[in-house]
Amino acid sequence: MNILINGGTRGIGRKTVDYLAQDSNNKIIVTGRNNEALMKISSEYKNVYAIRIDISDFDREAENFRNAVQVHFEKTDIIINMAGNLITKDFLEFSNEEARVIMETNFFGPATLIRVLKPLMSSGSHIVNISSMGGYQGSSKYRGLSYYSASKAAIACLTECLANEFFEFGISVNCLALGAVQTEMLSEAFPGYKAPVNAKQMAEYISEFALNGNKYFNGKILPVAMSNP
Repeated sequence: MNILINGGTRGIGRKTVDYLAQDSNNKIIVTGRNNEALMKISSEYKNVYAIRIDISDFDREAENFRNAVQVHFEKTDIIINMAGNLITKDFLEFSNEEARVIMETNFFGPATLIRVLKPLMSSGSHIVNISSMGGYQGSSKYRGLSYYSASKAAIACLTECLANEFFEFGISVNCLALGAVQTEMLSEAFPGYKAPVNAKQMAEYISEFALNGNKYFNGKILPVAMSNP
């Protein structure tokens, strides 16, 4: 499988790379902003390639990015959109710049990445967008997470729309809305909270879903949560 993991330098994304790289038949491209972390990952695995991008400012990099992907992949079987940005503060305290960074990282950037790589995908391909229970309609909402939750709701809705548009091409698009997972991001949002699931456990679930979930689901927003948070 040719797999692209957008946002794989830390947390669940990094553990997802580790899990999928164990299969030598998988070729993996991992993206992120931290060049040192990217080089470390690619040096650990012969089947992992690193491409540095700033997903919050992806428009100016989009065409160069597709060219870089084509160096390694003739086609892309799986895209996992893991990249995320979280700023915790009350809605009225947000600046427009802060709000836009969150929306670019969590929604516009991943959406553009899908659009850029669509020509490299064929029937049987699978796009997995990672959302949050904070963006799941009807779930509990928490103070300080307004823009984060809204951005995750947007990527979830996009999933449903793209599943409809890409159906004729045989490309499946699904979304996993994650509950509390013990990561740096969770600690930033809920200091002192102990999640029932760790990053490695969630990465294994995401990986298996990316590999096989399109056999059973398309256009679905699936909550994956023991707790919220």
